[in-house]
Amino acid sequence: QVQLVESGGGLVQAGDSLRLSCAVSGRTLRTYTMGWLRQAPGRGREFVAAADWRSGDTRYSASVKGRFTVSRDNAKNTEYLQMNSLKPEDTAVYYCASARALLSTDPRSYDNWGQGTQVTVSS
Repeated sequence: QVQLVESGGGLVQAGDSLRLSCAVSGRTLRTYTMGWLRQAPGRGREFVAAADWRSGDTRYSASVKGRFTVSRDNAKNTEYLQMNSLKPEDTAVYYCASARALLSTDPRSYDNWGQGTQVTVSS
């Protein structure tokens, strides 16, 4: 079982930046992908970004590509999501999650989830 704890959310203005963190602990040997997903009010969970722990490959949704970047600090067992040029439509609860499926964009593929952190972007 993998335990995930997000932090770093908050209230910012359009154009600002935020960095989300996801502390990872527990069994990770079978975890191939670490993903970031989000859920806006009244909507389902949406894929944002993912990284493969073994190869360093990444994948981004079209809506965030070029603005968001995933990274990892192995020494701290922590994943990061750097979010730049934030827009009001980025407002959502952001989750980190782990999946066995390689770089999956389907939220149903992710079987371990953190508690989420709220990101609110005002216009």
